[in-house]
Amino acid sequence: MTKISQGRFEGRVALVTGATSGIGQATAVRLAAEGAVVAVNQRPTGDPTETLRRIAEIGGEAFPVIADMRHPAQVVAMVKEVAQRAGRLDHVVSNAAINPMMTWDVTTLEDFDALSETNFRGTWVVCTEAAKQMIKEGHGGSIVCVSSISAHVGAPEQVAYCGTKGAISMLGKALGSVMGEHGIRVNVVEPGAVRSNMSAPMLDMPDILKYYNDRIALHRVGEPEELAATIAFLLSDDASYVTSATLLVDAGFIVNAEL
Repeated sequence: MTKISQGRFEGRVALVTGATSGIGQATAVRLAAEGAVVAVNQRPTGDPTETLRRIAEIGGEAFPVIADMRHPAQVVAMVKEVAQRAGRLDHVVSNAAINPMMTWDVTTLEDFDALSETNFRGTWVVCTEAAKQMIKEGHGGSIVCVSSISAHVGAPEQVAYCGTKGAISMLGKALGSVMGEHGIRVNVVEPGAVRSNMSAPMLDMPDILKYYNDRIALHRVGEPEELAATIAFLLSDDASYVTSATLLVDAGFIVNAEL
């Protein structure tokens, strides 16, 4: 990818959570390519080096910010840091999540709390804190929450995870309904089968990959860059009349899932 001259995000600042790999990384690079200054979120144990390298390679501008989405105080501090370092905050992509594969009957309360606090509460905190910052700055903005096709379908080893993603999809719509008066749009993307570190345990299995390829209308799994393009659209002024929307980006998998 090369930097796009006069991109849609020139002069704007974006925060992307979970930006060290997968969809988050691809989105951070895409936004930087279109002119945004990107805050690349990492966990305290994460490494943003590759994301920052890719952004620098295209002549983009970015800086790392540390926060574990499970710890609200860290998220609140991160939002403030982004605004202070970059001078403003215009866009947020709430992407960070965990998905430990486990059946419902071995999912402990500790496991459930980790999923809920990281995926759902983490989304709530980063979105609401970012919105408060945008309102304080006196301008609008846009937020995209990354949910999943799992908001619509169950999976034996992702029962609790599915619950968190269903919650995120509804949360995004509800936030959009009350933030519009402040000029803030909130939308949700629900990826289907996309290559990432999170999906690798499944997609690296030939029989599972065949299952998806047979049922996806385009007969292939998605790439993170394809989701990044969708997210960039929803964040941009090209989607200026889109809010409280959920967009299922699954290449036609869900309609064929029962075949």
